[in-house]
This record gives sequence, C-alpha cells and structure tokens, in this order.
Amino acid sequence: MVKRIVIADDEPITRMDIKEMLQEEGYDVVAEAGDGFDAIEACRKSLPHLVIMDIKMPLLDGLNAAKKITQENLADGVVLLTAYSDKDFIERAKEAGVLGYLVKPLDHKALIPTIEIALNKANEIKRIKKDFKSTKEKLEARKVIEKAKGILMNQKSITEEEAYITLRNLSMDKRVTMKEIAEIIVMSST
Repeated sequence: MVKRIVIADDEPITRMDIKEMLQEEGYDVVAEAGDGFDAIEACRKSLPHLVIMDIKMPLLDGLNAAKKITQENLADGVVLLTAYSDKDFIERAKEAGVLGYLVKPLDHKALIPTIEIALNKANEIKRIKKDFKSTKEKLEARKVIEKAKGILMNQKSITEEEAYITLRNLSMDKRVTMKEIAEIIVMSST
C-alpha cells in the first residue's frame, strides 16, 4: 500500500525538494501546504498516513498545527521539520505528540529512515488505540449485561445462569446483541 503524505512548509523550494525525495522512494504526496492552517485542511481532505511539517510557518505554526492534527486524528502521524534544535522546541514537539523531528538542511539519508520509523510507530499506535477501543466496548457491554442479569435475578427469583440464558435467548430471538437487550432491561427497570 502506497503511503500518503502531506508536506507543509512555507518555502516552496523546500516542499519541492522533499516531494522529489519522497516520490523517488514511492510515497504519494497527496497535498502541500504553506502554513499550518492549510496543512490541517489538507489533512481533513486527504487523511494522510503522515504529515511532514515545518515548525516556523505563518498564520499557524507547525507545533500548534501538529497538536490539532494529532488530537483530531487527521493523520496517522506528524514529523516536524525545523532549523531549530533547542530543548524548548523539542519539548513542545513531544507535547504535540509528533513521531519525529528532523533538523534542516534535510538529506535523503535522514528523511527516509525517519519517515519509515514514524510510519511504523503510527501503525503501532493505531493498533493500540483500536485494541483499547475494542476492550473498552467489551467492558461496557459486560457491565450492562451484569446489571441486567442482576435485575432479572431479582425480578424473577432466578439464578445467575438462568438470567444469562434468558438474556442470550432474547438476544437470539430479537436478533440483536446481548448488550442491546441488557440496556433495554436496565432502562425498563428504572
């Protein structure tokens, strides 16, 4: 699968150089932006795998744009590009949730490995978030099913196993999840 990348830098020559390096390696540069605001909009439209973004840009700088892109999941990851390597910028980059930090001038030897590592970390983070969401949903379903079982046990003076069988049978009869049946039972009991 070809990885989609957005490049954001206020210098067109820098964007062109980065684009050429990326295209030579088979990446798909889906959008370019000259400031952080346009980078956010480009990400909303193309949902890239990665954004390579300069820190110092007009209107909205790369750090704040990276924070917004990361918070809104508009890209799988962001790599910042800058002429500055002082600790303040690095700390702010970490707070923004970026996956890489490159110091200009850029060369092919630094860019491609950084992108590959960032894309790999982005996939790992995406998988962890997906697993977390799935586990959270299962836990929430389990809680409501347990609550519904308790209600059925009290209302019908039945065992926990009988309450579970009742929920399961209703779920199969109505062709909905046990969680949906449990939510209806809980709602009806209040």
